[in-house]
Amino acid sequence: MDFTSGLSFPSSLAPNGNCSSSNNCSSSFNHRSCYNNISSKAILLKKQSYVFSKYQLRNFKIQRVTRIEAQLKAEQLESSEAGCESDGLQWPSPNDEIPFWKGDFPSWDLSSAASAGVEQDSDLLHIVHVTAEMAPIAKVGGLGDVVTGLGRACLNRGHKVDVMIPFYECIPKHCINELALMKTYNSYHDGNWVACNAYRGEVSGVPVILIEPSNHFFKGKNIYGGSYNELDAYLFFSRACLEWMQVNGTQPDIIHVHEWQTGALPLFYWDMYHFLSLQKPRIVLTIHNMEHYGECRQEQLSKFGLDGSAYATEDKAVDDRTVGHNPERLSLLKGGIVYSNAIVTVSPTYLKETLCSGWLSGALMRNRDKYSGILNGIDTEMWNPATDIYLPAKFDASKTEGKRICKQFVQRGLGLPFQGIKHGICVADQIPLVVCITRLVAQKGLHLITHAIKHVEELGGQMVVLGSASDDRVEREFEGLAELRGAVPYAICCCRHGLGAFNV
Repeated sequence: MDFTSGLSFPSSLAPNGNCSSSNNCSSSFNHRSCYNNISSKAILLKKQSYVFSKYQLRNFKIQRVTRIEAQLKAEQLESSEAGCESDGLQWPSPNDEIPFWKGDFPSWDLSSAASAGVEQDSDLLHIVHVTAEMAPIAKVGGLGDVVTGLGRACLNRGHKVDVMIPFYECIPKHCINELALMKTYNSYHDGNWVACNAYRGEVSGVPVILIEPSNHFFKGKNIYGGSYNELDAYLFFSRACLEWMQVNGTQPDIIHVHEWQTGALPLFYWDMYHFLSLQKPRIVLTIHNMEHYGECRQEQLSKFGLDGSAYATEDKAVDDRTVGHNPERLSLLKGGIVYSNAIVTVSPTYLKETLCSGWLSGALMRNRDKYSGILNGIDTEMWNPATDIYLPAKFDASKTEGKRICKQFVQRGLGLPFQGIKHGICVADQIPLVVCITRLVAQKGLHLITHAIKHVEELGGQMVVLGSASDDRVEREFEGLAELRGAVPYAICCCRHGLGAFNV
């Protein structure tokens, strides 16, 4: 999760290469050392990342395995120990009124779970993440996990970290520790100043600031897909975060924005707030998924205090696919690429893909000197089956029987066969359980997933698909496959149970 190593930074501070005296740029602020600092400080997650560079998927066959008597006795002993662990466990059923993956989960306080032996840095920074997601309170995909994991890693190195997210109406407030109203202030939208509440709390040990506008933005039962205009809502949120920093007198070293939703923040910063009172921060943009560009009409951007027509050029934020069309559109993600001091994506491989394909490849090539690909890391305190409170049974490499309980828990809850003895081996052990965790979108290879469902069935295995689809047609297709073949698509919130249960 080292998100700046290997970057070559321009000598100037401003993204356009100009830093006039009117900008009040401090000569004592070293742009290069600031980001090199972050490079050394985020190394924790990079060390913790799981790299599967030589992994190959091969066909498997279900076959009887001859076991010697000593092996059987050892397994019987392990099973008896696991039986004690499963005593009192309430097994789920597909007939339950509330499916097991939608039930209430216990609260997990990770605030005191600092990584043992992590070296503290001497040159400390204040890092503010501005993002649409944060796990577990506002999580749709991997973005939320990365934000929380990176925040915890930098905290463990001694840095000051805040995460700013919208206060979605659907956020489970009981999952936020010490939630309290911090300030009420105004932010601009379409000729009016809209009142906003800024709340402070703590999630998984990470300080969080939640921005709640008094209008209709971010109202609804889900993180995305509300009745409001999402693009307008995230434009408002991007400016409201900077407005909060200004009225609160906050001057972080790094403002780290994520995805198209906050791609406009670098534009607001360099062309507005940097000329007001925010002088110190520098901007890092992480691109997690190049599939969404944040298409924006010029007049939409103008509603939030910037002249949208000023960005309709190739070297700024125009959507190159619409050049010559009427009207031409802007891309918030492209604007973020141009206006950020550093750009990061989730792996070196994805960096190569984005430089070679897609309409944004030209913009990325023009900004190649500040673009880096860093493999995503994993928080091994949060994702540890030996301590994970969300699993029905714990396990580790030396004691794996808990994994068998987790597998049976999922099988029972989904109505998959798990009982009986065949060739002297328990069915639950004999049948491989394949779990696919993904968003059901084209770029994930939907045709490969549907082929795998058929292939696993032919081999006598069981398959579970954990995910959701934004396209109703795709969702209906997988629901049909579930009825025909026993694959079970359901919400991604069951992710931990699936990870604790799978064989493949």
